[in-house]
Amino acid sequence: MVAVGFASSGMAENYLEKDTIFYIAMGLIVFNNVVIAAMARSIDKVPVSLLPIPNRRAWAEHREELNEHLTNWLYCLVAAINTIVALSLFALATLNSNQFSQDVFSFAWLFYLGLGMLILIFVSLPLRLLRAPVPEISLD
Repeated sequence: MVAVGFASSGMAENYLEKDTIFYIAMGLIVFNNVVIAAMARSIDKVPVSLLPIPNRRAWAEHREELNEHLTNWLYCLVAAINTIVALSLFALATLNSNQFSQDVFSFAWLFYLGLGMLILIFVSLPLRLLRAPVPEISLD
């Protein structure tokens, strides 16, 4: 049994089996890496008129740049979710280990880090798309 819920005193209240935690984590990672990454690979097939983006007309003329921004943004989201899941599993393993004497509050930073990463990622794309596409400059 692995402690997953803690009281305000730091004592464990809720427990899950190790295999349950493993399957939940693997499900998140598989969903993240398969479904969201598949969305990233199919961005170029979606018409610009169906994309919820600002400056739609300007971006329609620069479709390659738009595809690159959207694809990179989705891959960044995948990387952030993988990082959050990995750090959460590390924190859970450390809390349930007999080698370390840390309590659940020692990993409060993980919540703020994950939340900060997701906010930064979700705010960055709309802010970038509000600006006009960068015109191509030939160096010839």
